[in-house]
Amino acid sequence: MVFLYLPLVILVVYSFNNSKTMTWGGFSLRWYQELFLNSGSLWKALGNSVIVAISSATLSTIIGTLGAIGIYWYNFRFKKILQIASFLPLILPEIIIGVSLLIFFAKANDVLSLIGINFPLSLFTIFLAHTTFNLPFVLLIVMARLEEFDFTIIEAAHDLGAREIDTLLKVVIPIAFPGVLSGFLMAITLSLEDFVITFFVAGPGSSTLPLHVYSMIRFGVSPVINALSVLVIAVTILLAFFSRNIYKYIIQK
Repeated sequence: MVFLYLPLVILVVYSFNNSKTMTWGGFSLRWYQELFLNSGSLWKALGNSVIVAISSATLSTIIGTLGAIGIYWYNFRFKKILQIASFLPLILPEIIIGVSLLIFFAKANDVLSLIGINFPLSLFTIFLAHTTFNLPFVLLIVMARLEEFDFTIIEAAHDLGAREIDTLLKVVIPIAFPGVLSGFLMAITLSLEDFVITFFVAGPGSSTLPLHVYSMIRFGVSPVINALSVLVIAVTILLAFFSRNIYKYIIQK
């Protein structure tokens, strides 16, 4: 625990350091002022990260939830193969996924250019890539929640005349919602912090926060990054507290 939290404490302390070096130069809000007034490119990169994270997490949560329910609800041929294929990206190194997606997008651009459609590397390709690697995590979390599901409830709903769509919307999804919410938050977290895959599929002008921070630290660590990190930590703590309360509320309901 010490090795986990001590670096964070040091980061928070030095975000208030007046000196640009690691020597203590006195308490100051200099770098927070610099962050809010003179760091437009940093905020743009953060905005790109948030947009991609929310959109990719939303799509992967929708597809992952429906996929998990479908796998548990229906019996069909090659069901086991589909399950194995769905979880394969979890064990593949990110660099392999990144390279394969880069090749795929390059070939897709070549094919689409034949009919006059331009498909360059951009925020959209980052969105597609993040949706792809988020999907297995959402699927796994929702399926773990469905492991505890009592399917006699579905049979009871059918006996009472409920249609499949009504059973899905009014019975299955509400019970599985804690898992859905956990999967959504996990997808947002994975998207915000991803560097390797994003590095391969990002185009000019589509830098996310991890890529932008990497480009900054090549020329030395700026204390502005410390200030931004403190704000991100604060938002993360608030989101964790909020999601915990939401989860407890759902369980009580």
